[in-house]
Formats: sequence, structure tokens, C-alpha cells
Amino acid sequence: MTCTVRGHRRLGPDEVSRYLFRRVVSWGRSSNVFLENGARLYLDVGSHPEYATAECDDVRELVAQDKAGERIVEELGEAAERRLHEEGVKATVHLFKNNVDSAGNSYGCHENYLARREVEPERYHQVLVPFLATRQIWAGAGHVLQTAKGAVYAISQRAEHVWEAASSATTRSRPIINTRDEPHADPEEYRRLHVISGDSNMNEAATFMKVAATACILAMVETRSFLIRDMTLENPIRAVRDISLDTGLRRPVRLASGREATALDIQREYLLHAERYDEVHGFGHVERLALAMWRQTLDALESDPVTLARRVDWIAKKAMIDGFMGRHGCALDDHRVQMIDLQYHDVRRSRGLFHRAQAAGGADRVVTDDEIRRAIEEAPATTRAALRGRFIRRAKERRRDYTVDWVHLKVNDQAQRTVMCKDPFRSTDERVERLIASL
Repeated sequence: MTCTVRGHRRLGPDEVSRYLFRRVVSWGRSSNVFLENGARLYLDVGSHPEYATAECDDVRELVAQDKAGERIVEELGEAAERRLHEEGVKATVHLFKNNVDSAGNSYGCHENYLARREVEPERYHQVLVPFLATRQIWAGAGHVLQTAKGAVYAISQRAEHVWEAASSATTRSRPIINTRDEPHADPEEYRRLHVISGDSNMNEAATFMKVAATACILAMVETRSFLIRDMTLENPIRAVRDISLDTGLRRPVRLASGREATALDIQREYLLHAERYDEVHGFGHVERLALAMWRQTLDALESDPVTLARRVDWIAKKAMIDGFMGRHGCALDDHRVQMIDLQYHDVRRSRGLFHRAQAAGGADRVVTDDEIRRAIEEAPATTRAALRGRFIRRAKERRRDYTVDWVHLKVNDQAQRTVMCKDPFRSTDERVERLIASL
């Protein structure tokens, strides 16, 4: 986020965050709160806002919940602007859903998948790392990258900030997969697969494909009888960077086996495995839709990538930048191009370049505006988030002091009544009903 007065930076992140989160503090007496839709909203390290969706067991629901987060933060930004204006500061608050800033800092779009404890972490990593390293060709958000040789256009914003394939670190040495074992569920049955190498997508279709395709890969990994060809990369980190800088999608990377393959080749290999899995074991309707989109996208990337501007963020942004440079005769290092790169991610629908393109019919939709509005107010009905949302709503109505996290619901009274919800898929619970009734 940034705050400007007549185009010049005015307030620092700490100051802006106080205005931004003033309303949030009034909701829960803290800048770290759970909302009635089951999500969590808080200020992360460095005074930037972070929104974590509620638990979802349906990818379309997740897209709606993700977009609900954008709308919630957008409203906070508008409210912060109004408060600044009331105090005589004619400022503009910008909030960007992206992964890098002008100072070279990076912050992640974290995907959290519930994984089976019985499957060895190494098996997840072996299969997932090549997939995650190469899916950026359709899931990347695009970025004008400043290098020693000048500005270049990169497919992924996170690529230059990833340093390991898998590790427990998140900031010091960012991995593709974070191995911190914190499932927020029954630890005997589940682990959390924490992917921190992906970009934040503005396009709903990109988010849908990103999560659904990854979930399909996980289903394959967890079916021990299903064989997946070893696609281990010789140097995953070098591959991530090389792929990101190859907007022509033709540069091969070396596999540990010694053979070479392009990112497109590797993605097609995974897609073929997923389609074969569907024939044998059967995916659901949503996953099959994702497989069809995945195939269409790979075909278009090979034949005519520009046609994917409706679905792939890095291609849509590149088309905007190429068009601007063509009209104005400027280069990638022009400050106006850098503004386009940034403004694509502005969550304010009246200002953000992505949102303006979508409003003009230039982006594929996965969910409706009505579904997003509902997700702002309501938690997913089929996960424990429904219990959390109902508890929070009733506690607020009754003006009761309470404490909530992903697993616990607690009334802060003399009895300190607490209910632990360890099953993320349990949306009804008599213990929670009794707790809510007692408020």
C-alpha cells in the first residue's frame, strides 16, 4: 500500500495502516481479527495488510472468498481516505494485490492445502516442485524486472525471490514449498502443504486454475497406486528464474535425469497424468472443468499466447504495456510503464487496470458479483468456517467478549468456555450450537 498527496508520497506504511485498520480495531479491539465470513484479516510484518480466506472445500467458493477479501480491503482503503480528508489531508490511498514493491521487497500469495499425514513429505515435494516451478507460464502475474542489463519483462513476480525447493523458512530463504508443519487440524491425520512461491492473481480464471490443478496433482500424489513420471529438475531455483524470463516459452530446462524439456512440455506431462487419473479414479465436476481449461490454456500458449489475455494475468498486463509503448514510443524502463505494472494490481475497482478491463468485458469470470457479495458476509457453508462465522456474528450481536482462531472458539467470561474444532470439514457441531445459544 502507499499513500500520496497530489502524486507525491506522503504517509509511510505505519501511518497509513493506522488509518486503514482503525475500523478493524473497532470490530475486534485488535488489528488481527477473524471476520463473520470466517476469514482472517491482520497487519503482517512491515505494516502491510494480509487477508486469509476461510477454509474452502470447493474451488469456486475459494475464488469468491478470495475476491471478497479484495472488496473488504478496498472498502477499508476508501474509509481511510475519507478519514484523511476529514482531517484535512487530501490523500489517495492505494492498495495493491501484488508480490513486489519498488524497494525490492517481496511478499507472498500463500496457498494452503490440507494434505494426508500418511504420505511422506518427500513424495509431495518430488512431484509438486517441478509442477509449481512451471505452472507460472499460466499462473504468473507478470512484472517489469530491473536487471543489470536493463529492464526486462518477467512472467512471475515471485521467481526472483525464491531460493530453495523446500524449507521451513518463509522470509530469510524463501522456498517453493514451506515445510512448517502447522495443519490447523487433527495433526494425527493431516499436515499443511504450504506453497509460498506463487503470484497473487487478479484474474478469477487464473486463481481457479492455479488452485484446482494443484489440488488435482495432490490427489494423484495421495493415491499411492497411481504412478507419476519423475520430472525432478536438476536445479529447481535456476529453472524457476529461467522460465520466468522466457516469455517466448521455448527455453528448455534440465531435468535430474539428464533430459531437457520446456515448461510447456512439463506442464503437458502433468496434464496427461491428471487426465489419465480422471479416467481411472474420476475427478469431480469442478476439477474436470479445470482440466479442460488447463488443456485449452496450454494449447493457446503454444499456438497464440495473446489470445489468453482474458485468462492469464502476465499476458494481459504485457498486452497493456506493449500497447502503451507502441503508442508512446517508450521503453520498458519508462516510469509510466512501471506505473502500469503497478496499477494493474490496484484493488480499487475504479482505478485498477485489471478491474477496468474486466468491467469492459476483457476478462473471464468464474464467479458472479452476487457470489462475491455473499462471500463478504457469509462463510463457506460446508466447512467449519460456517461455525466460526455464526459464533462471531452472535457474539457481536450480544456484545460478548470472545477469542477465535482457526481451531478454537472461546467466550471470555468467568467460565472461559472453549470449543475446539479440529475437523475442517465439519460444518455442524452440537457443542458449538450450545455455545452460541448460551451467548
